[in-house]
Amino acid sequence: MSDSSHVPPLDPTSRVYVAGHRGLAGSAVWRELERRGFTDLVGVPSARLDLRDRPAVDRFFDEVRPAVVIDAAARVGGILANATQPADFLSDNVRIQVNLLDAAVRTGVQRFLFLGSTCIYPRLAPQPITEDALLTGPLEETNDAYAIAKIAGVLHVQAIRRQFGLPYVSAMPTNLYGPGDNFSPTGSHVLPALLRRFHEAVRDAVPEVVCWGTGEPRREFLHSDDFASAAVFLLEHYDDAAPINVGVGEDLTIRELAETVADVVGFRGSIVWDTTKPDGTPRKLLSVDRLTGLGWKASIPLREGIEQTYRWFLEHEGEVRS
Repeated sequence: MSDSSHVPPLDPTSRVYVAGHRGLAGSAVWRELERRGFTDLVGVPSARLDLRDRPAVDRFFDEVRPAVVIDAAARVGGILANATQPADFLSDNVRIQVNLLDAAVRTGVQRFLFLGSTCIYPRLAPQPITEDALLTGPLEETNDAYAIAKIAGVLHVQAIRRQFGLPYVSAMPTNLYGPGDNFSPTGSHVLPALLRRFHEAVRDAVPEVVCWGTGEPRREFLHSDDFASAAVFLLEHYDDAAPINVGVGEDLTIRELAETVADVVGFRGSIVWDTTKPDGTPRKLLSVDRLTGLGWKASIPLREGIEQTYRWFLEHEGEVRS
């Protein structure tokens, strides 16, 4: 790893563009930057700026000229969305990140943080997964198109570093959850999907909830506020071509997660597992040794984070995506 002691702190008056600032990760990063006193934050909703549109992105960068870019923009979804729309996931994500990275280089963006995903790692990577597992084996086929897009982003960042010498970096967050998550029945990830399903079961007095798979796969979950803290930390402490994992360093089974969510929500019925549905990758636990070695670690316990997220859901139930 490169010596990161030379990485200068971010200037809180610098113009920082948070791409995807209304999403789960982006909105948390925005809150963290505000908390730290940054005064020139830029965010544009997708209805006004389609990041897949290269001329539109170029015009935006020419006009705004950010000094720092945090790329939290992506087409994302759970196992069903990835399995049924793989071409869309690959095409949209490649275009988004290529347009942002090319415009950033062309207009002189000083610092760029690209957000990948743990799905870039091989399906059967040794656990916990270290960053050097990248490109060492076959991907999980239920989200391989999204993974390939994100791998292309990591390699694009590395190529920019080699060709232009710019201190752009890539971070690989584990499964994120928190306020502002996507609670859609068809497009959400596992934790918000479970929150909504158990909440509706309690509301409608349903005696049992059916969950996909066996419940045996193990997953790691990081609160979006913890991730945001890590993202800003990395911009000030990390300068290396290799992607760096961002997680908590511990996991639990999907069955344990479902039981915890049910308890938080107050569901007292039965949980049934539909084993005809796919499990996905057996385990995805990140090694976070490199990040903790730099001096950062997660601080929000999972149950506390789930309780906070459920409170947010209750306060915004009428607004969450259907």
